[in-house]
Amino acid sequence: MSARAVTKRAAPAAMLVSQAVLNRLLADILDGRYPPGARLRFAELQAAYEVGIGTLREALSHLASVGMVEVDANRGFRVAPVSAADLQDVSSLLIEFEQRAILSSIENGDKAWEESVVLTFHRLAGIESRPRAERAERFNEWVALHRDFHHALVSACGSRWLLHMRALLHDHMERYRLLSQRHRPQGPGRLAEHAAIKDAALARRGAEAAELLRKQLQWTVDNVRRYAPQFIDPPG
Repeated sequence: MSARAVTKRAAPAAMLVSQAVLNRLLADILDGRYPPGARLRFAELQAAYEVGIGTLREALSHLASVGMVEVDANRGFRVAPVSAADLQDVSSLLIEFEQRAILSSIENGDKAWEESVVLTFHRLAGIESRPRAERAERFNEWVALHRDFHHALVSACGSRWLLHMRALLHDHMERYRLLSQRHRPQGPGRLAEHAAIKDAALARRGAEAAELLRKQLQWTVDNVRRYAPQFIDPPG
């Protein structure tokens, strides 16, 4: 077998490993395993993810390009900080993009889009309808299903760049939402809220769906300010 053939076969596997590490590292940043401002030391990351420095550097460089980590001059990488100003910037832009995307998606959505919204809501509701203790145990699953539902809502907007920018902002907003989640009391499920968004979207009531999304995002902002002010606006 030639060296070229080996390279061609190895490349997809290497790409899968790199993507897997990227996904795990992003999830750990969002979940607070590596808190805002924390240094990301290669030795510790190699032990945690069992990969080489090259793969880690590739993943960290990608996360730096989307603002999740920062290059610390002469000291490697660290998790990007959070702040009240950043929260306001991210949330205001995400609200704008989310509303534009849902309005366009409702206008353009076909039968397949409707089925996707119904299916992802059904999966999300399967957790949100459970008792509080079970919801807490399945929190990571809820995070993924919540993301899938909101993506389905806007997936028919017809703009690749709008979806790309909206997804980027969604990840940054997720940092803040999970930050507040770790410091606020466990509240009731949000099944009725998500059902209302789903119903408005499927009924093609664009203005109502857009307003419901705005309220949901603003609720997240208010919770961060209420329950995690020490992280976004630390004492001087």
